[in-house]
Amino acid sequence: MKHTLTPPAGPGWYRRLRRYFSFSRRETSGFVVLTLLLLLLPFLPRLLRPALPRYDPAADQQQLDRLAAELAAQRQVRTYKPRYARRSYPRRAPVPQVALAPFDPNTLAPADWEARGVAHFLAQRLVHFRETIGGFKAKEQIKRTYGLPDSVYARLAPYMQLPDQLPPREKRAPREYAGTAFTPRAAGTYARKPKNLAPFDLNSADTTQLMQIRGIGRGLSRRVVDYRTQLGGFLREEQLTEIYSLRDAPDLVDSLRKYTFVTPGFAPALLDINTAPFEVLQAHPYVGKRLARVVVAFRQQHPPFRQADDLRQIRILDAETLEKLRPYLRF
Repeated sequence: MKHTLTPPAGPGWYRRLRRYFSFSRRETSGFVVLTLLLLLLPFLPRLLRPALPRYDPAADQQQLDRLAAELAAQRQVRTYKPRYARRSYPRRAPVPQVALAPFDPNTLAPADWEARGVAHFLAQRLVHFRETIGGFKAKEQIKRTYGLPDSVYARLAPYMQLPDQLPPREKRAPREYAGTAFTPRAAGTYARKPKNLAPFDLNSADTTQLMQIRGIGRGLSRRVVDYRTQLGGFLREEQLTEIYSLRDAPDLVDSLRKYTFVTPGFAPALLDINTAPFEVLQAHPYVGKRLARVVVAFRQQHPPFRQADDLRQIRILDAETLEKLRPYLRF
């Protein structure tokens, strides 16, 4: 009679746990193989990668040095022609100094001022200032010279044969404009400008004629004449609005246009754009300093201008300015 072994009975939870988490022999073998592969995976790249040769940079460095030497030998140093010719000033000989003694400032030449310790440019300025005002009348005029140091004036002032202050001004009788001569007028009254004024030519009028227009004073009339001279003459009355003092004064512009006119067929003074120097170009209201500098540089590198449209090659010259400048150009 045979006996069979039966698994011992156990509690119910143990049987259920074993039922869900038990593995067969095949599953156990697969789990062991998978675990070994996971442990071997970090070492596979090192085992499968072939051994690389060691890099020696010496050969490549020699090739780079050879190429750099060839480029350095082929390099050419560029020389650029200066855009503006440099001015060379002659060296001034030193002026021997003299001992200070009483002197008349109205008789000194620039070299005489330099001999008394005044800088060259200040000596020129003193003589020019003296000629402008018609001679020094007091020391205070010399003291007001622009750029004159107080120390230089204090050293020279005791030797100047001039009074310290200007004499007081004499009160003059008021004067008024009447026709072409000046006649005395009573104190407290002002000159009245004519109401019925005949129009006159804007390009031939002087400051006296312009001052007859109401609202136009001495300073404004001088600005109109100066602008006309710089421009070369007015071609139309609308150009009056380009004057700085008249830009925000439409009433004064209307008054000027009412009593002035431009003669038909008037020929303005022309500006030779190919030969005019920089100083002449930059003084024209339609050119200015910036455009004049570009025009001079452009002329040195290109053929002469033959017509006004050739100036379109200059980029900073806009079309509006070119149209205003066109009647004043000469080629």
